[in-house]
Amino acid sequence: MTEAALPPLYPHRHLLGIRDLSRPDIELLLDRADAAVAISRRPDKKTSSLRGRTQINLFYEASTRTQSSFELAGKRLGADVMNMSVASSSVKKGETLIDTAMTLNAMHPDVLVVRHPESGAVNLLSQKVDCAVINAGDGSHEHPTQALLDALTIRRRRGRLEGLLVAICGDILHSRVARSNIHLLGIMGARVRAIAPPTLLPAALERLGVEVFTDMRRGLEGCDIVMMLRLQTERMQGSFVPSISEYFHFFGLDHAKLAYAKPDALIMHPGPMNRGVEIDSEVADDLDRSVIHEQVEMGVAVRMACLDALIGGRRNSGTGDLFPGAGA
Repeated sequence: MTEAALPPLYPHRHLLGIRDLSRPDIELLLDRADAAVAISRRPDKKTSSLRGRTQINLFYEASTRTQSSFELAGKRLGADVMNMSVASSSVKKGETLIDTAMTLNAMHPDVLVVRHPESGAVNLLSQKVDCAVINAGDGSHEHPTQALLDALTIRRRRGRLEGLLVAICGDILHSRVARSNIHLLGIMGARVRAIAPPTLLPAALERLGVEVFTDMRRGLEGCDIVMMLRLQTERMQGSFVPSISEYFHFFGLDHAKLAYAKPDALIMHPGPMNRGVEIDSEVADDLDRSVIHEQVEMGVAVRMACLDALIGGRRNSGTGDLFPGAGA
């Protein structure tokens, strides 16, 4: 492939949030992720795209799904991957985020994948290191790779994002997944509805171009995609819902409420699911409409795409093809 025919380079040093991206940026990452899906489905899943690169996963919050997904993505691309266990590190002895950043920077990694309970912490860390930084979720702020994998799942099932009507339902107030998805879907031309009790809705959400509903049935009318969110009780200070049973009665997704959406509406959930709280088991396991397990598969592909876009061989050497042999 000639240089003129190569896909464009990702123009940013970091991936800190969806809000920083343009539509071409998002399409570039989704196209790369499509190629990564093909790699993950081959018998031989290894490539040499990140051979010689070092990836450090720095998670201040536990997240088996996201951390294992990033680890697998890096290893499939040939990177040397290190998972830093914060629980057993010097962070527990009083080391600050900046101290940790400077220590890791001295090890000359190529990319840091960071999850942190405080909004803005990953952005701060990115200003103190020389390598690329990927935000794997910061507080209630953003979770960009989750929004990208959700978008990839939808695009592969529906062929597009533009013009679709997407309902995001549940604890929107505390959800970084909701924020990143609202930004991405708006950039890509989809319509977004937020459905939640008033206590779980951020103020002035309409300013982001979102239609707000406090009635689940009305909000789901005519929707193409139903994206459920879990109650993030670990971020709640005080009582936001009267009881779990009452919350499920009014805002939990079951077949009766789903009937108000389009007959072929897709069901999504970023995980982990609280069955019987925000979603009924029969709905979550509906083989025809639930794409929750597909989201997990797309998560690895999207993270492969993001790692390659930020630190891949072509970006560093100016030569080479994206995911060599992806179509094999």
